[in-house]
Amino acid sequence: MFQRKTSKSTGPSASAEEMQKKDTAMINLTRHEKEKYIPSDEPSSASAAGDQKEKPALETKKEHAHSGHGKAAQVHDPKASLTSHDSHKNCEVKLLVSSSSSAKESSVDNEEDMYRDAEEIEREKVLPVCVRGSSENKLSVAPEMDIIEYCQKEWRGNTEVAKRMKKGYEAVSQKFTSIRRVRGDNYCALRATLFQALSQTSELPDWLQSEDLTLLPEKLLSRYDWIKQWQLRQKLGRKMGELTDEIKDYLILLRKKWASMSEIKSPIERQAACDELFTNEEEEYCLYEAVKFLMLNTAIELYDDDKKGKKVPVFSWLLFARDTSSNPSQLMNNHLNQIGHTGGLEQVEMFLLAYALQYTIRVYRLYKYSTDEFITLYPNDPEEDWPVVTLITEDDRHYNIPVRMCEETSL
Repeated sequence: MFQRKTSKSTGPSASAEEMQKKDTAMINLTRHEKEKYIPSDEPSSASAAGDQKEKPALETKKEHAHSGHGKAAQVHDPKASLTSHDSHKNCEVKLLVSSSSSAKESSVDNEEDMYRDAEEIEREKVLPVCVRGSSENKLSVAPEMDIIEYCQKEWRGNTEVAKRMKKGYEAVSQKFTSIRRVRGDNYCALRATLFQALSQTSELPDWLQSEDLTLLPEKLLSRYDWIKQWQLRQKLGRKMGELTDEIKDYLILLRKKWASMSEIKSPIERQAACDELFTNEEEEYCLYEAVKFLMLNTAIELYDDDKKGKKVPVFSWLLFARDTSSNPSQLMNNHLNQIGHTGGLEQVEMFLLAYALQYTIRVYRLYKYSTDEFITLYPNDPEEDWPVVTLITEDDRHYNIPVRMCEETSL
């Protein structure tokens, strides 16, 4: 149901070219080294980057952000290069390939969220995902504020890291005047992307209109017994019928909400409706589970296409080259099941998200300021008719939303 280019590689030359690309990608994988951002209690004590090519240490943004845990947040440098041909993407896009321990070793205890206080984190640990905060409406995407004021509030030091972040925010401010902070609970990449898509939509995507959408859970569960281990609302061991019905309900909810937003013609009214939707946490988290299942379906399609010798995007090779996701079953258990629970999206999974929604995700990566990777597109060679949403990140871990495009830019 999700259409993409699946032409078979023909002839010896095509096969040789495919193998050469794979060999290049795999060679790059062997050179991967993890890098860490080291937070500090004082901005002035953050490790300074030697030059712009070095990976900066993460400067503490707020004193209260690490109170109670003081854990260091890891930021992985992307892996494997992809060549792009767009003006924003005439550079190598390095994709993240994590080690086998990246998914299993991260946990709620050792990767606390720097964007929420310790009390809120501890309170939500004991609640199922889809009912967290159901008794109290909270806006998952904060009201907008001036992007330069936000930067000045978050980055007050004069270290090399702070200087780079300030320059990055200044560059973004030439395109967008404001920023909306996204709640961080390991769903932030899904939240920021879906919020942008719904607040900007003008029509229901074709893939959401398909009647096959609601048949997808039954179809996949009948073919792949391992999908019974799909984790929803932090509960395991459901009967197949219950799991099928629940995922079906989530997909129907996604279609209903998307259609409702697309029918609102006034951007202001649509934004208000979107804000209201993202205060209903029970529905909001179920929308994320629907998107995660669509990501699994897309991964299965890409994996099967590659096994059949069909052409697949390069990120698909990298997705299944990881020790923790050599096939869709491992991807589900070690990565997709962890999203929203013990981990967020890794960079290579941002490509998968883009393909699942058939959206181009453009990200301003502030710690990459003054490099060719400052603006990264997922995917780096998108279809021309795919809508574009824009996100902003300081560390490839947490994502916020730039809003209010400058008048000159919009023209």
